[in-house]
Amino acid sequence: MSTPHVVVVMGVAGTGKTTIGPLLAAELGVPYAEGDDFHPAANIAKMSAGTPLDDSDRWPWLDAIGRWAHGRAGLGGVVSSSALKRTYRDRLRAEAPGALFLHLTGDRALIERRMAERKGHFMPTALLDSQFATLQPLREDEAGVSVDVSGTPEEITQRAVAALRRLEN
Repeated sequence: MSTPHVVVVMGVAGTGKTTIGPLLAAELGVPYAEGDDFHPAANIAKMSAGTPLDDSDRWPWLDAIGRWAHGRAGLGGVVSSSALKRTYRDRLRAEAPGALFLHLTGDRALIERRMAERKGHFMPTALLDSQFATLQPLREDEAGVSVDVSGTPEEITQRAVAALRRLEN
């Protein structure tokens, strides 16, 4: 990408945000920030107990991610965030107006299988239904692209880079 953008890697749990994000950042030559690291401890405890977050839980988390993205404006960066609702993405864009969104999408069965195979992650597969119920895919007026998560992490990353480059043109 010619201009350093902040790319928000979004999608439901299990789509590979934490895997693809660092690979994308390395490919683009920019830093990566793990969105889960911005969660307050109360959010982690709530999700670990199998309770979905509500909007009041998410606002401080989104604001923290937005502040990071704002600080990277003009420098570039990649950060992961589920950013499932348009209002969440709007909140992130309010802090970082030039942010681009990379929506990782895929077959529910594939995503559930990948979630079940993860070791040591706080998000149980039981919350996947709530994630899909909350998801509002990117709209045409939102700066971003969707990329399917089938294939290897390297293949997904290359598709993401190509899609982001097409977005710039």
